[in-house]
Amino acid sequence: MNDQLREEDIGLWRRTHYSSEINLSNEEREVTIMGWISSKRDHGNIQFVIVRDKYGDIQVMAKKNECPEELFAQFQLLKEHTSLAIRGKVRPQEKAPGGAEIIPSELRVFSIARKAAPFVLQSKTQIGIDTRLDLRAVDLRRNVLQSIFRIRYTVLNACREFLARQRFIEINTPKMIATATEGGAALFPIFYYDREAFLAQSPQLYKEQLTMAFENVFEIGPIFRAEPSRTNRHLSEAISIDVEKAFVDYNDIMSLLERMILHVLDSIKEKNKSDLAALEFQFPNVELPFVRYSYSDLIQLLRESGKEVRWGDDLSPQALKNLPDERTNSFYFITDWPTSIKPFYVKANAMSESGRISESFDLMHGQLEISSGSTRVNRKDELLERMKKQGLNTQSFDYHLKVFDYGMPPHAGFGIGLERLMMAITNIDNIRDVSLYPRDIDRLTP
Repeated sequence: MNDQLREEDIGLWRRTHYSSEINLSNEEREVTIMGWISSKRDHGNIQFVIVRDKYGDIQVMAKKNECPEELFAQFQLLKEHTSLAIRGKVRPQEKAPGGAEIIPSELRVFSIARKAAPFVLQSKTQIGIDTRLDLRAVDLRRNVLQSIFRIRYTVLNACREFLARQRFIEINTPKMIATATEGGAALFPIFYYDREAFLAQSPQLYKEQLTMAFENVFEIGPIFRAEPSRTNRHLSEAISIDVEKAFVDYNDIMSLLERMILHVLDSIKEKNKSDLAALEFQFPNVELPFVRYSYSDLIQLLRESGKEVRWGDDLSPQALKNLPDERTNSFYFITDWPTSIKPFYVKANAMSESGRISESFDLMHGQLEISSGSTRVNRKDELLERMKKQGLNTQSFDYHLKVFDYGMPPHAGFGIGLERLMMAITNIDNIRDVSLYPRDIDRLTP
């Protein structure tokens, strides 16, 4: 390695300013910045280095004969992705980020980049996603992904903020469970000491139980589904925003959900203007209440458009593409699904023939399902009947059923897939680009 460029520890060096603070208000002030090199331009006697930190870019300009000869030689050797600290004075520069640049006086290199990344940080064009995921931490330095995950941070904060205002309490439920939450086969088995257990598909049964104690609860955490799907909208590990509320039905919870979505969008518009501009994405106007279609009405619309669908079938994304109503390009609800295709805890509408229609809904964005929710069954005998109809072993759910002997309140709730919500918000086509380290049927690393 060249003696003029060596790696050093941080020592007594400490950052004095972030990129967002490098502007004309600090003109001629000595500052210390820290970050990594996102780009470099070599003009012979002038070296331009763009240093990025968590808030953005800082331009550093080293000019021969204006800075020490050894320092200029070091700048010539710097490569993209190198982690470093630079000390220098702030000077006005109209074309630089923030209208100012730094004239360096000292440099400390923490870690030298030894390879060129297989993708350009500033480019929106992408090479294969698997190549990028193999170096995910480096991939996440790309401008477009930086914007996406800043928006993701706003989404999570906005959800918590909204639910706290609605007097919800945040909970954490077990992720190692003894039996299937929803009775399906899409489970990841694990060894739990001397017996078999599973990774939780959902916090559903626990959040229902907790309405007995706290009434209004929510959880933001991982869910695990062993679905052998190779699509751009499926993950094996995802983040779910789960909400459950006592003494309401599915109409109340739909109203809560759409107001939360609107609050999230308003928060992004306020706090992520530069990120939305970087993504070249503008939200369509979203107004309350969201359009609602009953399942039966959609079946009729699809039949009128020439699509062969039977009442009782699930509605695939391919089928929903045939909907003629332009309002389905934004957020909308599909309500009153057949009871037969919903989980056992979903309440049937007592007014429907033989309870064949449930008090349930899906929140959609175009053909993408964002959320699913319902009124829940709160009586033990009704729950037992539903479980038996679905062929479930009721003894496996004894831990859940026995709490229904102590006054389970009427309640309703929903779960939102965070990654799918992010796809809708940012107009991203592949769900892996809105997950930090995606897990799917083919990927278990990094």
